[in-house]
Amino acid sequence: MKNKNKNFETDAVRAGIERSQFGEHSEGLFLTSSFVFKDAQEAAKRFSGEEPGNVYSRFTNPTTKAFEERLAALEGAEQCIATSSGMSAILATFMALCKPGDHVVVSKSIFGTSVQLFNNFLAKWGLSISFVDLPDLNSWEEATMKNTKFYFLETPSNPLTEIVDLKKLSQLAKSKKVKLIVDNCFCTPALQKPINHGADIIIHSATKYLDGQGRCLGGAVLGKKRLMNEIYIFLRNSGVTLSPFNAWVFLKGLETLKIRMNQQSDNAIKLATYLEKNKKISKVYYPGLKSHPQYKTALRQQSSGGAVLSFVVNGGQKVAWQIINKTKVMSITANLGDTKTTITHPATTTHSRLTQEQRDYSGIDNGLVRIAVGLEHIDDIIADLNI
Repeated sequence: MKNKNKNFETDAVRAGIERSQFGEHSEGLFLTSSFVFKDAQEAAKRFSGEEPGNVYSRFTNPTTKAFEERLAALEGAEQCIATSSGMSAILATFMALCKPGDHVVVSKSIFGTSVQLFNNFLAKWGLSISFVDLPDLNSWEEATMKNTKFYFLETPSNPLTEIVDLKKLSQLAKSKKVKLIVDNCFCTPALQKPINHGADIIIHSATKYLDGQGRCLGGAVLGKKRLMNEIYIFLRNSGVTLSPFNAWVFLKGLETLKIRMNQQSDNAIKLATYLEKNKKISKVYYPGLKSHPQYKTALRQQSSGGAVLSFVVNGGQKVAWQIINKTKVMSITANLGDTKTTITHPATTTHSRLTQEQRDYSGIDNGLVRIAVGLEHIDDIIADLNI
């Protein structure tokens, strides 16, 4: 790993840099589909893997490689494979590392589209899936079978910010000879490093906080080289590839990642504290609040509560929509991780394709509102809600 440094902030702006013969200071953007070889012999060696180097931007590109190396340095992983989106990162992981007949245990508290991917596509392909209660370690153990290959989860979860004790779950996984996959989208390595708590694979939607400004789609899978090699082969043949331009944008995003995450987390705890005192709200979900059921676990494995919170308003969907529609500063959009605060109604957006039974099982109340807190002044954010 090039330019690995001791401190996160230095890696965020320096790791992965490999300058061309032109000596550019900012990372180079290589917008090319293919690369030229000096002779037929070099071409043959590149294609066979006998000689390292760039071949075709579907699976080798200097800008994409720089992003991969920088993110790997920040997460403390051996290798990173960049993909076209967060969903393609999940797809690539399970298509590359599983086979029909394998079983996986999945947290019920995952992104709605991830549930659709498992139930409607991976299950049809032959993967057996059991959904469990994220914080309940007993449910993970009880769901584990002889053919269980992976545990998959988000912590904190979307949108209820549930948290599992990663160290204890990783110990359970190892005792069962199961690999642990953690979606670290909400915290990013700026706030949480799952590998340090025993995770085997990390997944990111780079679209969110790694970019930080809502500009591009992208994803990433990180872990040991042995596992990543299988995912790389899948990417090379399937083409779920991150574009060099998007990789360049993400490189710029990583430079400010920790600064943004710290400030947005600071705004989020202030907003959550305000909301918890409001009598029109029956429940606030935020790991930084002492009332959160996994508050102590969050203190151990995260440096802050993060920037996403949700709350349930009295009056159900009607009142939730009224609150959302009255906002003038916040953006009504289902995306998160932006410097601009976003607000959405999960039951009719991010989790709308789930059945009512599935939403009830996942705790998605019709009065639930999710906010991804941005960098605006906290007073303006609070005033905009006007609850």
